[in-house]
Amino acid sequence: MLKQRIITAAVLLAILLPALFYHSPVPFTGLALVLMAAAAWEWGRLNGYRQTGALFIALLCLVLCAVSWEEGLIERRLPLLWSVAGGAWVLAGAWLLRGGVAGWPRIPRPVRAVAGVLALWLAWLAVAQARAIGVNFLLSLLVLVWVADVFAYFAGRTFGLRFTRGKLAPAISPGKSWEGVWGGMLGVVVLAVCWVVADAKLAAQVPSLYTRLAFQSWWLLLIAAVFLAAMSVVGDLVESLIKRSAGAKDSSKLLPGHGGVLDRIDALLPTLPLAMMLTTLAQR
Repeated sequence: MLKQRIITAAVLLAILLPALFYHSPVPFTGLALVLMAAAAWEWGRLNGYRQTGALFIALLCLVLCAVSWEEGLIERRLPLLWSVAGGAWVLAGAWLLRGGVAGWPRIPRPVRAVAGVLALWLAWLAVAQARAIGVNFLLSLLVLVWVADVFAYFAGRTFGLRFTRGKLAPAISPGKSWEGVWGGMLGVVVLAVCWVVADAKLAAQVPSLYTRLAFQSWWLLLIAAVFLAAMSVVGDLVESLIKRSAGAKDSSKLLPGHGGVLDRIDALLPTLPLAMMLTTLAQR
């Protein structure tokens, strides 16, 4: 299993890194589109659609992203869209987690399918806009989720249940603790401060998300860092909820040793649109 994970990770990095650092954002944007279409296929399968239905959902996501690209949405400022998307994720995330695993099947399946396509489309548009802004800006979004996950893991392993009596969401993801969440938040705050300092010292031509927020207010930066770390946990829990409802361990086996695409991007689904929302607010 470990060998398989390493090989898959090496292949993914060999594809992703050249696309990410290419002088044009086109290769990375196209690669992200393919990944979102694959995630849409997984979404269809997790929600009870057979192969044809799942492929149709993937095609719908692919067409929606492609049309948005063709219409030039990547280059446009979309403050209203990002505000609505961010608010929807906060409200829907809280509602879904409150309903738990049993609440997911009560939502009509077509509604679940459309919601998944919209969530993946928004994530693709956000990551495409972030890459169009610059690599430094995009990396500041992606690394946020990775740091939150790593710090949460080690904090949970070290301090889990030492300060609280109950797990975070035992019916959805038994391994997660409140201490892990707090550790992830602390990690993101440290990351944000360090990135702002690095941007200043290196005179970054394209400021990171954190530098843009710190330019407005250090308090805004700290609150935003904690908020985005919390929402990355929401994205993770929502996907876990859906997998438990479907009786699946992974979203698919598309990435040997790692599960599916959704398993790798679940925490990014809410954080990417919310980061773009915060960016547009910071530009006012």
